[in-house]
Amino acid sequence: MQNAYHLGRQPILNRQQELVAYELLFRSSSQRNEAIVPNDFLATLDVIQHAFSTLGASSVLGDKLGFINVSADLLMSDVLELLPPQQVVLEILETVDITPAIIERCLALKKKGFKLALDDIIHLGDAQRAILPHLCFAKLEVMGMSSAQMRRLISELRAYPLQILAEKVDSPEQHQLCMKLGFDLFQGYYFAKPTILSGSKPQPSQMALLRLLGLINSNADNSDIETAFKHSPDLTINLLKLVNSVGASSPKKIDSLSAAITVLGRRQLGRWIHLLVYVQQSGKAINNNPLVQTAAIRGKLMELLALKQKPNNQNFADQAFMVGMFSLIDVFFNAPLQDLLEPLNLSDDVKDALMGKSNLLGNLLTQALLTEDNTPDTNTNPPCDFEALLNAMSWANELG
Repeated sequence: MQNAYHLGRQPILNRQQELVAYELLFRSSSQRNEAIVPNDFLATLDVIQHAFSTLGASSVLGDKLGFINVSADLLMSDVLELLPPQQVVLEILETVDITPAIIERCLALKKKGFKLALDDIIHLGDAQRAILPHLCFAKLEVMGMSSAQMRRLISELRAYPLQILAEKVDSPEQHQLCMKLGFDLFQGYYFAKPTILSGSKPQPSQMALLRLLGLINSNADNSDIETAFKHSPDLTINLLKLVNSVGASSPKKIDSLSAAITVLGRRQLGRWIHLLVYVQQSGKAINNNPLVQTAAIRGKLMELLALKQKPNNQNFADQAFMVGMFSLIDVFFNAPLQDLLEPLNLSDDVKDALMGKSNLLGNLLTQALLTEDNTPDTNTNPPCDFEALLNAMSWANELG
C-alpha cells in the first residue's frame, strides 16, 4: 500500500546568510504549512523515519546539520542512538523539565557525538543555566521579545561556548535588530518558510515487523534475519537507505542483505524496527500486494538461477536476489530509477545490472524477465528455467 509522507525542512543561516543547517519538522499535510502535533514523541519519530529511512540523510540534509525536536520521553529513549550523531542536533523542547537525570542523559549523548540545543528560550532559570555548559546552540524565540530582553539574554549566554540562534525572524526589521544584537544564526519566515517534502512510500506489514522484532529479541542468527528481510522488499529498501544514512563515512559498498545487517549492527537494527512499529500504518498483506509479490518472486528466482550458475558462491546469489528485488524499485516509488539507486550505496555490479548494463547479474535479470513472461529465447544462455520460477512462486506464496 502506498501511503503519503510529509516532512518539513526550514533553513538555518549564519550572519553571512549562508546555509548551515535545516530544522526538520513534523507535517501532517502538504496543503497546510503548519504542524498539528497531538504527541511530541510520535511526531519526532515520524520525522526520524522520513528523514533517515524513507528519504535518506544524504537527500534531506546533504552535508548540513539537521535540528530535530526531542521531548523528555524521546530524549531518554535509545531510539536516538539510531541517528548519525555527526549530523544531528537534538533540540530539547521548552516543555522538557531539566532535571539531573535529563542532564546526565544529555552528557551521555554528547559523549556519543550528538550536538545539543535548547529550544524557545525566553528567560533563564536555574534549570536552564544548569544545562547551558553542555549545549552547542541556544535558540531564542524573538517574536514578542523586546530588544532589552534579547540583549540581557544574549549577554548572559555569551558566558557559555555556544552559538545563539534567533528563531521566528519574520521581517527585515527583526533581522536587522538581531544582527545588531549579535545573534550567530537565524531562522524564520523572513528567509524561508519550511519546504514540505512529500511523497508516497510502501508500508511494511505489521506481521513482517513483528517477525523481525522476534528474531532480534531472540538473538537469532544473521541468516534468519536476512531471510525475514527477503520476505519484505519494502523493508529491505529502507534498510539500505538507513545503512547509508548512519554509515555515510564507510567506504564499503553494500551489495547484500547480510552486509547491510552487519554494517548497521544488531542493536541499531532492533531500534530501527521498533521505530517502524511506532509510526507505520498497516498496509496490504503480501499476498494482496502484487508489486511486493512480484519483487519477491523475481528476487528468489534470480537467487536460484545464480546458485545454479555458481553453486558455491552464496555472495553472488545474494547479489542476484537484490538485483531481482530492486528491479521494481522505480515502480514502488514512482520515481526515476537513477535517483532511487543513488542513496542506496549499492555495489557497481548490482547498480550496473539494474541500470540495464550487460554483466553477469544483468544477464541473470534478463533471463528472469524472459522466464516470468514464459518467453523461451534460444539466444538466452542459459535458457529459461521454469522449474526455478515455480519454486520461486511457491516460496513467495508461503509468505502470505
